[in-house]
Amino acid sequence: MAVGKEIRGKIKSVENTKKITKAMEMVAASKMRKAQDRMRAARPYSEKIRHVAANLGKANPEYVHPFMELNQAKAAGLIVVTTDKGLCGGLNTNVLRAVTHKLRDLQAQGHSAQAVAIGNKGLGFLNRSGVKVVSQATQLGDTPHLDKLIGPVKVLLDAYVNGEINSVYLCFTRFINTMKQESVIEQLLPLSEDRLKVHEGHHSWDYIYEPDAHVVIDELLIRYIEALVYQAVAESMASEQSARMVAMKSATDNAGNVINELKLVYNKTRQAAITKELSEIVAGAAAV
Repeated sequence: MAVGKEIRGKIKSVENTKKITKAMEMVAASKMRKAQDRMRAARPYSEKIRHVAANLGKANPEYVHPFMELNQAKAAGLIVVTTDKGLCGGLNTNVLRAVTHKLRDLQAQGHSAQAVAIGNKGLGFLNRSGVKVVSQATQLGDTPHLDKLIGPVKVLLDAYVNGEINSVYLCFTRFINTMKQESVIEQLLPLSEDRLKVHEGHHSWDYIYEPDAHVVIDELLIRYIEALVYQAVAESMASEQSARMVAMKSATDNAGNVINELKLVYNKTRQAAITKELSEIVAGAAAV
């Protein structure tokens, strides 16, 4: 029964695939919890430094940091945060689609683009799209480290201070919950008023600067940008593990459905073969 043997081979192959996807689902679930804890732990720091930066900007209006100034350059910078690995559903596709729309908008305005790629998937996409990649950070592992992000991001910050680009955008995936992740493009530079806005009802603070306001504000705003980038990477990693767990669970369920269908076909084929043999035996007996 050659057909039955072929179907048994397919069933065995799908069962092996199901074991792999089930194992990947369990690994992603374990990593997801750690990534979510890391992301939630970073949120209070990002929010607090945003308030401090907002109050500092209002407390010393005679000094305007370069990050708050506009320039007339005909280029924009993008920090594209994606994953290093695949098998996480449409996570990378969604954020890269948003990046494509942004690139088209910039092109319509007559602006060129240069980018920092964080993650292999984004790096490959930018290279295929012909976008100038000024720096990159890949193979970050399961735990993001700020020292690996500072160097690549600083390239765009220096380009903005030197007047080579007129804005910097951060493109990443924001974690909503396990089943939902949202692609986001936020403007990092110039620092807009709504991003550094103090909530209504909060009093403004006054500061005594040591050694002086320029040094303190310069360092604080750089730390502020770095905190936003780190938070974006942490959000993307949490989204990656959640999306991978959901994708692998779906793949495991689909493999189970395929196995059931193949078993049904195998049983029907086997039953047909048995019926045919019985018919042949009965016909032979009748002939005798």
